[in-house]
Amino acid sequence: MSELDLYCIPTELSMARVLSLFRPQPFLVNVGRRKPMLCEMSMDSRARKVFAAAVEAVRPDVVVRQSIERKEDCVIISGQKFTLKHNVHLVGFGKAVLGMAAEAERIMGDHLVKGIISVPHGIQQTLKQHEKNHLLLKENSRIRVMEGAKHNLPDSDAQKAAEGIKQLASELTEEDLLLVLISGGGSALLPAPTPPISLQEKQDVTRKLAGAGATIQELNTVRRALSVLKGGGLAHCAYPAQVVSLILSDVIGDPLDLIASGPTVLCEVWPEEVLSVLERYKLLTGLPASVKEVLGKPMPRWRENKFKSNTSGRVLNTVIGSNSVALKSAGRRARELGFRPLVLAPGVCGDVKSVSRLYSLLARFACSREEPPPEIAAELLMLGPEVGVESWDLCRTMQVLGEGRTEGWGSTCLLAGGEPTVELTGKGRGGRNQELALRVGLELRDMKLPPNGPVFLSGGTDGQDGPTEAAGAITDGGLYEEAQAQGLDIHSFLTNNDSYTFFTHLSAGQRLLVPGLTCTNVMDVHMLLIPPIPISMR
Repeated sequence: MSELDLYCIPTELSMARVLSLFRPQPFLVNVGRRKPMLCEMSMDSRARKVFAAAVEAVRPDVVVRQSIERKEDCVIISGQKFTLKHNVHLVGFGKAVLGMAAEAERIMGDHLVKGIISVPHGIQQTLKQHEKNHLLLKENSRIRVMEGAKHNLPDSDAQKAAEGIKQLASELTEEDLLLVLISGGGSALLPAPTPPISLQEKQDVTRKLAGAGATIQELNTVRRALSVLKGGGLAHCAYPAQVVSLILSDVIGDPLDLIASGPTVLCEVWPEEVLSVLERYKLLTGLPASVKEVLGKPMPRWRENKFKSNTSGRVLNTVIGSNSVALKSAGRRARELGFRPLVLAPGVCGDVKSVSRLYSLLARFACSREEPPPEIAAELLMLGPEVGVESWDLCRTMQVLGEGRTEGWGSTCLLAGGEPTVELTGKGRGGRNQELALRVGLELRDMKLPPNGPVFLSGGTDGQDGPTEAAGAITDGGLYEEAQAQGLDIHSFLTNNDSYTFFTHLSAGQRLLVPGLTCTNVMDVHMLLIPPIPISMR
């Protein structure tokens, strides 16, 4: 049993059984019935504090510090011991890597020989302006910082950084330890097309694939085939050195081969598979001659038997920060603030319209004064596949919410994470988190329970939701009425994808979530605060 009291039910529980469980039987293990102390703080304030705890847990320096245990002459990472003898080299690429590198250098001390990191253009100046000096390298640092990938797109500066990283890795020996730091945005910051392919040619191919509707798996299949460093290429360059990758994940499910396209994850690339993807989207005929030349070479790339047979013991990939880590920390803070935490899932996705429906149904299920009608549970289970939530997760969540309602547990904090999508129909300002919050508020109209609940929060852990200064917003069942009183037409703002403008005008922007620069990114945090139902209303 974890600190969050992660509730479980048998996986074989049928839908019919779920629909009949509106007066749930006890099934929880080691869960006390004592009601938590209620905090006098407002629901809005508590929601902001829970979100802040989620972000704090995945700060780049924090996750590195917690993942490396330093002894006098060695470090222990993910249970494995690595000897230190002035043999550590460091490379990194991603939006959060500067802070990760600063902490790693502090831990390694003079055992760090040198390093190169590829980070977003302007990040050092931005950190200075926000007084985030603890995430900057010291003046005498042995790590070279190279900025590139303006507007999050691969460019010549990022390619120069990738070439420097490749050269550093290629010069290592069996006695060396290569520490690789990876975070979201790493793919754009490590562009190394396989010669003679140019950076522009590789970008054109992947852009056409994306435009044709290729999946992320298909895009990565092609990227790996056209790249020197992706798909295990960096680990191959570093062989026979020991490679340890510390990864801050921004991808649902934390798949190692997809985060920054897996530069330290050995992945065979076969020409038939690549050509099949390109043919599927009718892109074979327009391929540049350089791409055809590379795909015509013998594959797979890892033909050296010595490398293939020994690489598994020379490469360690470990996820040190993720959405799940953020949710666990949020749950601990929620408990401290008087809530019973309940994690739905860390991979909510799909269109925000469907996701907002998910949360409104869960709110109505939890807040029903009587047993909720079976139609709510049925719709939730039908909606699950569309929003990336497994049926057993929905069953478990409904089971716990139902028991909380019937047994009077007090306030509940339902947590989830992920990365929904928005269909652009207008030219307004906003982002997926603000639009999700706005849609949930619309769905919850007339659902006002004392004290001011349920309350919904959606926020990006990177602190920036779309091209705005906000990370997201907080809403509740009174949003619609409040908007009407101030002459704001919610539907018009939604049609124009103008959620930021809406929340800016509504009560002078008090519902916006503005944590400032966070220097990390593990996708979004969703939070539904469910107040206790007063006995008089049951």
